[in-house]
Amino acid sequence: MFALRTCLLLLFLLLPSYLQAARILALFPIPSPSHYYYALPYLKSLALKGHQVTSINPYPQKKPIENFRDIPIPEVFDNLEEFLSRAIQTTALWASNNIGNEYCVNLTKAVLNNDQVRREILKPGAAQFDLIVMDLWRLDALYGLAGYFDAPIIGLAPYGTDWKIDELVGNTSPSSYLYLPTTTHAFPDRDTYLGRLNHFVERAVSWINWRWKFLPKHEQIYGKYFGRVADKVSLSKIASNFALILVNQHFTLAPPRPYVPNMIEVVGLHIDDQQPKKLPQDMEDFIQGSGEAGVIYFSLGTIFESKSLSNERLQMLLQTFASLPQRVLWKFEDERLPGRPENVFISKFFPQQAVLAHPKVKLFITHGGMLSTVESLHYGKPMLGLPCFFDQFRNMDHVQRMGLGLVLSHQEMTAADFKSALLRLLTEESFAINAKETSKRYRDQPMTALAKANWWTEYILRHKGAAHMRVAGRELDFVTYHSLDVIGTLLGGALVCLVLIVALLWQLARLAGLGKSKQKKQKNL
Repeated sequence: MFALRTCLLLLFLLLPSYLQAARILALFPIPSPSHYYYALPYLKSLALKGHQVTSINPYPQKKPIENFRDIPIPEVFDNLEEFLSRAIQTTALWASNNIGNEYCVNLTKAVLNNDQVRREILKPGAAQFDLIVMDLWRLDALYGLAGYFDAPIIGLAPYGTDWKIDELVGNTSPSSYLYLPTTTHAFPDRDTYLGRLNHFVERAVSWINWRWKFLPKHEQIYGKYFGRVADKVSLSKIASNFALILVNQHFTLAPPRPYVPNMIEVVGLHIDDQQPKKLPQDMEDFIQGSGEAGVIYFSLGTIFESKSLSNERLQMLLQTFASLPQRVLWKFEDERLPGRPENVFISKFFPQQAVLAHPKVKLFITHGGMLSTVESLHYGKPMLGLPCFFDQFRNMDHVQRMGLGLVLSHQEMTAADFKSALLRLLTEESFAINAKETSKRYRDQPMTALAKANWWTEYILRHKGAAHMRVAGRELDFVTYHSLDVIGTLLGGALVCLVLIVALLWQLARLAGLGKSKQKKQKNL
């Protein structure tokens, strides 16, 4: 009995070191609901575990949540429509990178200039945090908060990884499609030389644009807002010390690839895999009335709105839907839609996961955002992709390659193209079979994405940033990482040897020529 009491006493004394709540600062300033809603269940679960979460975001909670505090940043919505318009219309590679990177610079400034952020976060002594959790979308100056609070940093990648995120942790990221396609506005054949060349050029331009033009701007912002910290540690040093990166990716939903130990796949972190929510009664009745033909669900996401389509595009879509035996659920942001046929149900909002979980939904027409793509495959639905910008092209390219759907350009497709693609997807069984098989593989995991993210987060907290997980490659510069100096030395040495050999042969030939000339002169004499 004494031994049992002693063990219980020791356990009681040790528990606080394991259960101590952490103060967590979350930074998700991107004015895109999908970016934040991917992270929100994770942040809420940390609050539920007793951690104190302060979240800087443009989508504050409508109802208070215990241990969860919002710092709203509505100013990030300024100029959003102008940015989206330019991003969609611009196809030139350098200009496209300029638009995205410049927007991120302005977004970073907006966060750091927010009154509440300056008063409650940046003011000396106003707050202290044990962990920084943030979105990884080229917001590098905000990494300075990790140095400011001397806290480890965890990054979330809602749209999956790319070369820049890989660089943060020294992850293997060759410029080949087999590992990771870039975010592109085209669908090059990367199995051919020209396709690989196109891919390499796109990535090189992206790297140069960031490194030479926009990284210096983030370093200037970092120096301005984190002066004392910036004097002690460089932004590149902070960027190379990410404790953990949680990636919305999985080998069943993207090309399989290697990861360093502190890069963890948590695809579908936002998916509620419990009992799907019930649909509103009017939606459920509409779906049930579809009979054996079933239902098509159509949504262009939260950024690009269907109501912004031209009247010509709208009429084409409406006429095509009217000619189908299926019923259509269309996320349309205006309650009025002239010419809407009886088989089309419009709403500003659909509980997307509940819709995709419904057995009568046969097809998802989507913009191809990462969250929508994951949800569609989670519930085993084939897709018709109408990508608009950024990672949507990459996502839909992979979906098409894997036989899980088809892709069209929403700007260039004709009515015949659209209807032909719909009929193929609805009648050719291979698409539905492939989607269900992929869903089965994806769901076959030892634990949920949320449980995995929580475990690794608390692992980082328990081990004070878990520096032992980080690979040395993250600290190497581009030249050293790729051994360009060594390769250059070898090539230079080989070139010198070649020059010496050529010079020697030339000298020997010259001497031989002089000898022959001398002999010829002696004969003539």
